Amino acid sequence: MKKVLIIANQFPPMGGSGVQRSVKFVKNLRYFDYEPVVLTREVGNMPVKDETLLKDIPEGVKIYRTKAYEAPELKGIFRIPGKVLGKLTIPDSAYYWYKAARKKALKIIKDEGIEIVYTTSAPYSGHLLGLYIKKKTGLKWVVDFRDEWTNNPYTLDSPYNPIRTKIEKGMEKKVVTRADRIIANSSVMRANFIKNNHLNGDNFYVISNGYDKEDFEHLDLTPPDNSEFTLVYTGALYGRRKLDVFFQALSELIAENKIDKNKIKVQLIGNYHKDKLQAQIDSFGLTGVIEIVGYVPHDECIKKQLSADCLLLIEGGGRGADAFYTGKVFEYMNTGRPVLSLLPEGVAKDLVIKSGIGLVSETSDVNGAKSNLLKYYKDWEKGKLTFKGNRKVIDRYERKVLTCKLAKIFDK
Repeated sequence: MKKVLIIANQFPPMGGSGVQRSVKFVKNLRYFDYEPVVLTREVGNMPVKDETLLKDIPEGVKIYRTKAYEAPELKGIFRIPGKVLGKLTIPDSAYYWYKAARKKALKIIKDEGIEIVYTTSAPYSGHLLGLYIKKKTGLKWVVDFRDEWTNNPYTLDSPYNPIRTKIEKGMEKKVVTRADRIIANSSVMRANFIKNNHLNGDNFYVISNGYDKEDFEHLDLTPPDNSEFTLVYTGALYGRRKLDVFFQALSELIAENKIDKNKIKVQLIGNYHKDKLQAQIDSFGLTGVIEIVGYVPHDECIKKQLSADCLLLIEGGGRGADAFYTGKVFEYMNTGRPVLSLLPEGVAKDLVIKSGIGLVSETSDVNGAKSNLLKYYKDWEKGKLTFKGNRKVIDRYERKVLTCKLAKIFDK
């Protein structure tokens, strides 16, 4: 087997959606004659941990960890200064990890006989480590962007100062011009990288996120028989991704006596500022209807999805929103539960429609959200709520299928 060095700052036991892409590639690469060797950070004070994701790492895979050097994770009297320093560091707070890991990376490459280097972001400092290795060794280098860099919608909403923007654009340009292959998470994202960096794009590819069918094995996939119409939302809430429109739609339907407040329940599963979120729930008069469950391990999260009658998918609109999927859409696809979606125009909306997994309204359309929510509620009341997903489309996003695409890029 050829050995590939997987450089992923975010890796189990770190939790959250960012780690799953990398760990699933590591899980499946051996099927395609590649032996992964992982370079990541130490656990340290990482904010979200999920030990259950460690089970995806095949026996014998070597994992090298270096000190995190993450300023935002400092504790005590250093907590506030650490957060400030993290925001000021270019391109991100993992820059010091990249600097400290350079010597270790070169030693691993020599000791392990590495033939290909793969780096993934965010954080983007991982690509700077790949760039350093490329300059020092000339090894083939594959860059994977889970999200855009300087064209990231959340950066566009709160732009950096011109000096920092120029520096990061320069970093991005060096990475995409020196890498042998570049992977983007969506076709729109790929097109943006090519256009913004004035490239021909011959070495750019698309591999989306996906779901692991083995995560669903030994679980009961039968639709639940709930006494309340139960919706589940899993994932983060930040920036443009807000629940305001859904809350407004649900509140109005209850006020109009079209939905019985005692016959509906919504569970929010993720790492939230609970007090702030609860205050928002209360302001919409949805106390007792919306439950903040908080963060749960990945395997428990899937069980929560399967306990629902309907899954809630929300993404904010605005410049650049058309380029990315929210990661949870792929896992939702394999649950067999209909999906209530509030999405902007773009790849996520197109995927929901193409796969037939649910109903979509525009992200700011309260009336559209009301109409779709009421339809699902009425169908549930009548015992006629069904999932109509297109299995041929859904199967394309299984993690092993996606890892096969990565291996073919390595082959080239």
